[in-house]
Amino acid sequence: MRTPHTWLTRAETGADIPVIREIALAAFETPLEADLVDALRADSAWIDGLSIVSTDEDGTVVGHALLTRCHIGDTPALCLGPVSVRPEYQRSGAGSAAIRAALRAAKGRGERYVTVLGHPAYYPRFGFGRASAHGIRVSMDVPDEAMMAMALDEAHPLPGGTVRYAAPFGI
Repeated sequence: MRTPHTWLTRAETGADIPVIREIALAAFETPLEADLVDALRADSAWIDGLSIVSTDEDGTVVGHALLTRCHIGDTPALCLGPVSVRPEYQRSGAGSAAIRAALRAAKGRGERYVTVLGHPAYYPRFGFGRASAHGIRVSMDVPDEAMMAMALDEAHPLPGGTVRYAAPFGI
C-alpha cells in the first residue's frame, strides 16, 4: 500500500525542463507528449507560470501539468495537457496536486476557461464537465464525454464555439 504524500507544487524553472521531458517519456508509451511539451514551450501559446510541477518533500520533481493558450471560438481559453507523473508515483495524488495548482494559478491570472481532452472518469473531480453541454466542440472526432471544459469564474459562463488549439497540437 502506498503511503500518503503531501505534494508541493510550483511553476517550472529552467532546471526542470529536462526532468519534465524525462517524466513524460516514462509516463507515456511514445515520445509524442514529451515532444509536444517541448514544442509548446517554444510556441506563442506558452504562458510563463502555468507549467506546474509537483515535488516530494526533498524537492524531487515527480509530476507535471501544463496549461497553454487555446481559444473557444474567438474567446481566449486554456488547454490542460499534457499531464504526466513518474510511473512509480502514479495514483499518489502528484498529478492532481499539479493540476489543482495550475488551475489556481490560471484563476489568479484572471483566466476564465479551461478545456481538456482526457479521461471522463478523472477530470470531473477538478470541475470539468462535458464541453458539448455548453456548445463547445472540436474539429476532430473524439468521444463526447472525453472533451471537457470548465469556467474558472462562475460569473463568466463557458462560451460556445469550436476549440482552436496551439499549432504544436497539430489539430
